[in-house]
This record gives sequence, structure tokens and C-alpha cells, in this order.
Amino acid sequence: MSDGLDTPSNFARHLGYELVEWREDYARYEMPITEVLGNRGGIPHGGVHATLLDSAMGICGCWTGDAEIRKTALTLSLNVQYIGRPVGTRLICEGFRTGGGRSTFFAEAVLRDDTGALVAKGTGVFRQRTS
Repeated sequence: MSDGLDTPSNFARHLGYELVEWREDYARYEMPITEVLGNRGGIPHGGVHATLLDSAMGICGCWTGDAEIRKTALTLSLNVQYIGRPVGTRLICEGFRTGGGRSTFFAEAVLRDDTGALVAKGTGVFRQRTS
């Protein structure tokens, strides 16, 4: 990320997704659709969808605005609804914190492709930790 507030994990770098926008209660990840992400049907594997939804929801509740104060989240519950298949060349996932308290929060996310086609939705519960 350009503001230096988050360093991508090895897993994110390996799959090729990156955090492109992050602010309080919101996060956006983008990922190019490549051949290596495909399932046997040639479309991105459902695990790719779940990964993007989980990542966006988890980090949307961790914004501090201060590079010296880093928070992380552990997924307590993750629900994924697979809705459609992408037709574009990129996956775009937006996560939103929807509620919670000091250490546990709720979030939802929407996964679309770069044409706007709805691919999946998710909800989750997360435990926040300060590093």
C-alpha cells in the first residue's frame, strides 16, 4: 500500500492480491484474474473468493490511522455466498465493518469483477488484536 500502513502477507503476494484502499471501517482489495487461480472449470477457485472476502473484512476493522499502532484480526466466523462468475479481468473486493465492540467486530464484503458483475458476498465475525 502506498501510505506504508500495511505490508502484504507472503500469501497475498503469492496469490497476487493487493490492498488498494483502506480507511476507517473500509478496505478494498484487487486481484488480477490469472490462469493459476482457476479451478477445473477454468474460473477462479471458490477459495480465491473466500480469501478476498475474508481479507477485506478482516482488515476493514483494523484501521488505526497511525503506522506505529498496528492491529490485526483473527477470523472467528466466515460465511460466503457464491453468486456468479467473473467475466472481467480483475476481482475487486470491498469490506465494511458493520458493528461490534472493542475487541470483536462484524463485517460484510462484496466481491465483483472489473465489469461490475457480482461474484460473491460474505459476512464475518473477527477478533481484533494489537500487535
